[in-house]
Amino acid sequence: MKRYGIGLAIATLLLGAGCVERRLKINTSPTAAQVILNDEQIGPSPVTVTFQWYGDYNVRISKEGCQTLVTHRALKAPWYDTFPFDFFAQVVWPGRIVDSYEWTFVLQARQPVDREDLIRKGQALQQQLDAEAAEL
Repeated sequence: MKRYGIGLAIATLLLGAGCVERRLKINTSPTAAQVILNDEQIGPSPVTVTFQWYGDYNVRISKEGCQTLVTHRALKAPWYDTFPFDFFAQVVWPGRIVDSYEWTFVLQARQPVDREDLIRKGQALQQQLDAEAAEL
């Protein structure tokens, strides 16, 4: 019975130890742009979120008066979060590890659309489609 109690105490200590906290902060210029990360709206910039996995992230940032930015960024796992070190960092290590990243994006001002140029391009496309339809 005593061995069982000691084993349970050790297991509890091991499972209760170790913690890796992963954070990503996204800044934009100008601030207060809406940030969407992997199709999930996370809020206006600057914004900090926690994450569980490393890899490619799709980023979409939009703000009134600015061009919408659509891109992707990669988060690469640090050495202590790769096999076999991840077991020790996440389970055995008694302290807390904070893994923080920061991305900054600069938004460009939206350029006004030239209405006449847009109409000309539409008419040229219509003529091209009409010519291709006539060939059929």
